[in-house]
Amino acid sequence: MGMEMEREREILTKTEIEVGKDIEEADSTDRKMQGLMNLIRRVHGMVENTDIEKHRQSQDHIGTILSNTKSIEYREADIGGMYGEWISVNRAHMKKYVLLHCHGGGYSTGSSLYARTLTTKLAESTSMDVLCFDYRLAPEHPYPAALEDAMKAWDYLMLLGYGARDVVVTGDSAGGNLALALTLKLKEQKRLLPRGILLMSPWTDLTSGGKSFQTKAEADPVLNCAYIDRMVQAYAAGRDLKDPLISPLFGNCEGFPPTYIQVGENEILLSDALRLHRTFVEKNVSVKIDIYPGMWHVFQMSPIRAARAAMDKNAEFIFDVCR
Repeated sequence: MGMEMEREREILTKTEIEVGKDIEEADSTDRKMQGLMNLIRRVHGMVENTDIEKHRQSQDHIGTILSNTKSIEYREADIGGMYGEWISVNRAHMKKYVLLHCHGGGYSTGSSLYARTLTTKLAESTSMDVLCFDYRLAPEHPYPAALEDAMKAWDYLMLLGYGARDVVVTGDSAGGNLALALTLKLKEQKRLLPRGILLMSPWTDLTSGGKSFQTKAEADPVLNCAYIDRMVQAYAAGRDLKDPLISPLFGNCEGFPPTYIQVGENEILLSDALRLHRTFVEKNVSVKIDIYPGMWHVFQMSPIRAARAAMDKNAEFIFDVCR
């Protein structure tokens, strides 16, 4: 295992440099962009594995490698027996507000460790503390386990003395789904809602009803329909996929807090983000969406200029709602 991890570290380090150079020097030609997409496919191929345990381990290795920075402090949190992690900058920073991050991974993979590829950037760009939590994963723990654990993390923050209006909920991919489901659940219980919601490439419709599942199938270098189908089966087999707590796109979002959505142009979940945005607009929710040309699913994890610009926009949104 040690040699395997060292080899993976070496490959990832070289790939990170290659990706960074390729994008920083790239112009907007189709040939350059296609080469970039192929590179991202290769990187993603190193992580994805049909053996779910190996897939999870690979993600954690990436999180370890790419979050090796002295500017960030990681502290363990015991959330009623569930593992959590505080991510903070090693400098004076704002304590009044906190970000509650729901990690992605199709509800079957992912962890606080893997999420460091995003949570570290969120902490650095906002100078706010971030709490990430290891909700139970499918298929061992299908719906509603993840939502129950998200509620546990929310209640943990409330017990620490934060108010609902002190919390911005963030999420990527399935974590975006979970952030929305958490807010719907709070609303259902007639509780106060978070101050804001930040979503990166959110998975909002488990029925896969968006047009981009067809129109972006060839372009997407990260996700494909077969993978999504496996994740749906693991998480919600036998369930009504239009249940709003499973597919928040179909939920009642009236009264939701300000929401900001980022999505890549080249991902099959593009429609999930666009349709959510349209629904929020129809219900008079303060919402904004940015579609990043040529980008892929949760591109914010990557060491590229577009990712840095996107994280700056995320920070701008968070500062705006926390004024």
